[in-house]
Amino acid sequence: MGAKREGAVSGEVTSWLAKNAVPLSGLVAGVPSDDLQPLKDVLSGVRVVGLGEATHGTREFFQLKHRLLEFLVTELGFSVLAMEASASAAPAVDAYVRHGVGEAETALSGLGFWTWRTYEVLAVIEWMRAYNRGRPEAEKVRFVGIDPQRCGASIAVLDTFLSERAPDRVVGLRAALGVLAHAYPGQHPDPQRRLVHDAEDLAAFVHDQFPEAPEAVRHARILVRAADLVTRSRLHDDAQQTVYAARDRYMADAVHKLLTVPSAKIVLWAHNGHIAKNPYDNGPLPLGHHLREWHQDAYYALGLLFGRGSFRACRGRPGARARRPVDNRIGMAGSTTVEGHLAAAGRGDLVIDLRSVDTAPSTVKQWLHGRSATRSFGAYVPHWTYRLHRSPTVVAQEYDGLAYVAASTSSRPLPPAAASPRHR
Repeated sequence: MGAKREGAVSGEVTSWLAKNAVPLSGLVAGVPSDDLQPLKDVLSGVRVVGLGEATHGTREFFQLKHRLLEFLVTELGFSVLAMEASASAAPAVDAYVRHGVGEAETALSGLGFWTWRTYEVLAVIEWMRAYNRGRPEAEKVRFVGIDPQRCGASIAVLDTFLSERAPDRVVGLRAALGVLAHAYPGQHPDPQRRLVHDAEDLAAFVHDQFPEAPEAVRHARILVRAADLVTRSRLHDDAQQTVYAARDRYMADAVHKLLTVPSAKIVLWAHNGHIAKNPYDNGPLPLGHHLREWHQDAYYALGLLFGRGSFRACRGRPGARARRPVDNRIGMAGSTTVEGHLAAAGRGDLVIDLRSVDTAPSTVKQWLHGRSATRSFGAYVPHWTYRLHRSPTVVAQEYDGLAYVAASTSSRPLPPAAASPRHR
């Protein structure tokens, strides 16, 4: 394609985006929701809204998710916030938001991810508590963690439970499975899966001997999934056998289980790479793929992208010792990227639905269904070269809609020590 023709196509795409995008009047929760009203038609019949993020350390992403959560709960009847966070530790957060048990900062820290220990996520938790206060139990919004890793809380619960009910099992729990409290996915690859067998043996014992203790059974099953992730390899000839694919299957299963309650409507908080409907080029299947396969159009994947600014992430390889998140500055991604087209649309912060593109020009459809590039950063970024990183994407294949924030600033970490108690 010649430069002139390519420029014409780009212009048509930008014009279509400018015409169809809904400008956001603000990113912070509490402002009037007039600008979000078009989402009511877009999300009609949807039971799971996946809210993605191109980085785990952008303040504006967290603020926008907070605002969207408020809208989805108060105006569309959504009842659960399911988060890419520890399934083991999340009940403490749920106890706080539903019943005011404990302290928000302590419960948030227990999730085990620096990404969520921020003032922005704390504000979400405090809003959920304020919303639930005084409401009947059936009308309260729940908090659920869907990630099997970071299961120290499950180790602690089972340690206490077994000490009282089956003391002879405690030593085995601590010696064989204690590593799961802090081990990360892929840390101890083992074709023999000995850790998994130990966890399965414990889970079977607890299930068979103590069926009247569902919480102990639940925590034992979490250890089985965590052991599977810890012992899987990151590399495999079959992408669906990698730890990445397994983790997303487990997270999808957790969301799917929540939907067995007919009235449940779920706000799903995770990275863009997880909420996407399909992988690029036969990669590991993301959790969004499973949800779309199981629930069709009742699942809506909204990817969150940004223009320029800064975000928090650790520099170096995942799992490296003593890595702390730092501010990482970055400029615009370039005019040919998805972010570049959204910026050129001139609508500032915006949201755009991609399901209703039947009337779009053929050039726009080709762009949506063709190879593009975008930016995607996890908890870790490489030193310096992160600024050059672009991820291939097929926009319509991965997302049902996009939200774009023009400027990204770094999320604000909570101090190491818990803050003073708050009124509940």
